[in-house]
Amino acid sequence: MGQTLSDEARPPSKEQITSDLAEKFARKCFEPLELYSFKDNFKSLADHEQNVRYLKEDTIARFLELPDILAVSPIVFHMLAYIGAFPFLQDAPVILGFEQMIMVVAIMTERYNKILTKGASNRRKLLFKSLAVYDRKLSEIEKQQRAAGSSDPGSNGHAPGFAVDEAGDELDDEAADDDELVLAALDSLDINDAFKTGDSHAATTHGAMIPADNFRKLIMLLLLASPLDPQEHLSSHVDRVAGSELEDLRATAECVLSAFIDAEKSPGITWARFNSVIPSSCPFLFNGCNPLFERFLFSKNLDLSKRKDGTSTVLAPAVMLPPLLQDKSQILNLCVLSQLSFFIKGDELFRRLRLLYSGSNAGFSMGSFESKVFNWHAPTILLVSGARLSDSPSSRGAEGVFNDSLPPKRFPNGSPPDRDRVIIGALVRQPWRYTHKECFGGDDMLLFQLAPTHDVFPASALNRDYVAFAKAPVSNPGIYFGCPHPKGSPSLRHEPLRHLGPVSLVVDSSFEFGVFTHDYASRGGAFATSSSRKYNFQERFQVDEIEVWGCGGDEEARIQRERWEWEAREAEARRRVNLGTGDIAADRTLLEMAGLIGANRSGGSMA
Repeated sequence: MGQTLSDEARPPSKEQITSDLAEKFARKCFEPLELYSFKDNFKSLADHEQNVRYLKEDTIARFLELPDILAVSPIVFHMLAYIGAFPFLQDAPVILGFEQMIMVVAIMTERYNKILTKGASNRRKLLFKSLAVYDRKLSEIEKQQRAAGSSDPGSNGHAPGFAVDEAGDELDDEAADDDELVLAALDSLDINDAFKTGDSHAATTHGAMIPADNFRKLIMLLLLASPLDPQEHLSSHVDRVAGSELEDLRATAECVLSAFIDAEKSPGITWARFNSVIPSSCPFLFNGCNPLFERFLFSKNLDLSKRKDGTSTVLAPAVMLPPLLQDKSQILNLCVLSQLSFFIKGDELFRRLRLLYSGSNAGFSMGSFESKVFNWHAPTILLVSGARLSDSPSSRGAEGVFNDSLPPKRFPNGSPPDRDRVIIGALVRQPWRYTHKECFGGDDMLLFQLAPTHDVFPASALNRDYVAFAKAPVSNPGIYFGCPHPKGSPSLRHEPLRHLGPVSLVVDSSFEFGVFTHDYASRGGAFATSSSRKYNFQERFQVDEIEVWGCGGDEEARIQRERWEWEAREAEARRRVNLGTGDIAADRTLLEMAGLIGANRSGGSMA
């Protein structure tokens, strides 16, 4: 009897815990048809060896249709082999059998939230550790960076690979704690507390870095996968990995990577940097993994058209979807659109944007901007691109006039001289309007930079100087983000300097020049400071294009069109002043005699 009681008190084995957790994931995270499809896909894809069924790297790469040109297959497989060990991460990498793939698909598609809500926010650490390599040399470099602020990459002879070396014994305080995601998984099974402390070594991030080149390749894949719909194949976007499209993909990935790392000074991305940048600048970076891995939940062998009596029903033909981006422009292409989806939800962007205004098409003026944008009663995205001005400011011509309107104190540039193309933008959720004395906008706005470095500056509550659309007679008219509203100065001989906000964007009224300011020491104003670039910088640039994109569908376009038509009718009514004589010339003569028009009057126009 004593032996029986001892056996009953013995805690379950790791294999039993993994099996129970996989069964719970399968039952609660997947619908019955999805689980059936998953089993069918695994059965058709799996290799068989010594009574073990498992998926190989090339099998997964072919099934997910990962482009060979990106060379991302080893990186993805390394991730999955680590995540498949969940919740016993110290056993990674593991063979990707059926139970392991259940864990992988549930976590990569975020369906684990149905049962592991307690640890949902810690998926980020799990993803980091699945991408990281542990190496004592990297650990030493990390210490040097903390002490000196930078390190010499030439002194590091480590070639990043995929083997997870043994990390140092010392654990930093924050990282030594078990992952909440792991604890939530064990709690969901009511496992004995003894198992909760068995993975402390695997939870550490000390000495771990994601190699820069690996993360660059993964970003390219995530840019490609971000617009995927459920059941959509990655191969349907094959045209984006060839020719100039591939070069755009690489350039965009480099801009995003620069938010995580200075590739010239560091060989990899630390957990501290990863954990800082993701929630602030790229909260939706891994959203493309959802539809990518949901493909395991749809089997091509599942024919929903068959009925129980053996007959088939005719399914409705698939609806042809509109293109991801309906209009072509100089700034916004598919790669930049995917980059925007890293911090703006994709259902607001893909197949939802309309080009309202383009400076190169409609003219670079505030009047053209107003006529095209002001009647759009839905969120808009403003993008402005240009080339950085010289560090030695010109005192001649339009550039000299613009420089003279700025404060003499100038911060250094925000990126190296060889990366001089600047793209800055703003998400404005309120309709555009004139601002006579006060700014408009709300705390749901975003100011952001897309190139040469990806960065996001959310609206803050320190003040409400969000957006100003200021025309003459105010001093220094133009478009302002994050700056106090410019004041009128009819009595001043010389116009005052522009008042630049701590985190602000200013475009002059001729749309020739712009300036973006990041005064980190001020701790922000209407917009918060950067979470990754904790220093002062300023970008002065010559504008080559301005675009405004409307976020919305046919209903928003209809409302804008009706507003345009109403304004056109009102303008025509004001133009065609008629006193009832039927003779416009005679009517004009009468109005001039009455002193209402002509001479020094401005009562309207009859022409």
